[in-house]
Amino acid sequence: MNATLPRKLKDLAAALNKPLYAVGGVCRNFLSGIKCDNTDWDICAPLSADEVCSAAKAVGFTVSAVYKNTGTVLMSADGEEYEFTSFRTDRYVRGTHSPVEVFFTDDIASDARRRDFKCNAVYYDIAAQKFVDPLGGIEDIQNKRVSTVVDAKKVFGEDGLRLMRLCRIAAQIGFTPTEECMDGARKNCGLIDDIAAERIWTELNAILHADLKYGIAGAQYKGLKLLNESGVLARILPELALGENMFQRADYHSHDVLEHSLRCVLYAPPEIRLAALLHDVGKPYCMKNFGRYARHEEEGAAIAESICRRLRVPVKVTNRVCELVRWHMYDLSGEASENKVRKFIVNHLDIFDDLLLLKQADFSACKDDLSPAPCVEKWQKIYSAMQKEGVPLTLKQLDIRGDELIGAGICPDETAKTLKMLLGECVIGNVLNEKERLIKYALARRGQ
Repeated sequence: MNATLPRKLKDLAAALNKPLYAVGGVCRNFLSGIKCDNTDWDICAPLSADEVCSAAKAVGFTVSAVYKNTGTVLMSADGEEYEFTSFRTDRYVRGTHSPVEVFFTDDIASDARRRDFKCNAVYYDIAAQKFVDPLGGIEDIQNKRVSTVVDAKKVFGEDGLRLMRLCRIAAQIGFTPTEECMDGARKNCGLIDDIAAERIWTELNAILHADLKYGIAGAQYKGLKLLNESGVLARILPELALGENMFQRADYHSHDVLEHSLRCVLYAPPEIRLAALLHDVGKPYCMKNFGRYARHEEEGAAIAESICRRLRVPVKVTNRVCELVRWHMYDLSGEASENKVRKFIVNHLDIFDDLLLLKQADFSACKDDLSPAPCVEKWQKIYSAMQKEGVPLTLKQLDIRGDELIGAGICPDETAKTLKMLLGECVIGNVLNEKERLIKYALARRGQ
């Protein structure tokens, strides 16, 4: 462990008159063999913020913020970021998320018991070069399990955000929560209602990409399953959770609506995972209100927009997700004509690549079939043909401009409509993308 520590951190430890500890993820990851490029340096000591701040500046750290009420110092050195906290205990009022009182202490065990999980409560004495394990966190790490530092009901009752942290951390590091831990989460799942939407979105997004943190395959799926098992999913995404035990045609699906959605995330690449999670969110609504799943993609797009706005998802992400949900069923049966597909590709070129990825993930999630989706193969073949033919895919690629159409006699008010028509006709081969041919074709179609 000592070899992994930055030189400046060792200098700071040597400058203090009491032990300085690395704590949390850096210790957990080292002991579990997890390798990562980016390290979150959480450090602590039985010292005040002022004492550490002065010593840090003296050995070359840049201090960016000091919060004396919580004993916190934010600082940096040699490109590394550090967060120091004084040993302390906290008092919470149920549902408040943040401690209402902070008491500083010299006792490392007391400091450990104010944390969340034992695997995050292992300390490394930097100067003495040894681990300190007040609560048995090393045993949890060795057994790849997550348990709470004290009674699980108390831990989750203090801070509802820990409900999502449990699912995220367990997924990211490939650990399994104990039954006591999960029971405490289930009994306190309602406290997630007290957490700000932005924080929920941040944690949910991290769960959707949990496999990227430390390279644990399938971590995103495990995190979502834990969210559901804890009861949190039904609180933050009730529209999606309604799909549990809502069965689908066995000849097309091996899973209920919710499990299919979670498996779609499992098979989806990172850039479309929110769309994968929500692609069938309209099915429970349609079944409840209409008795069938038909047109669920249209209802689903509206529901997805509502969810994204509720969670404060960035507008750009929201718009893209809604478009992908809206069109994920188009030509699923493969019956659309080639010309219709060609026009669709051009009209939705901005989402075309992502839509193919979603269609493939959706297909794979139906029966855990990783073979190419027939619809995707068909569309890729058509798109390749379009590229070989050199047909224009955008208005900019047309061999004519709006002013040239006006000069040829097209009414200015009809220019935009005419350009769009010419693009569509070029795409299906009714006219070549050559200026004179385009003008002649436009004049012939004028008024139609």
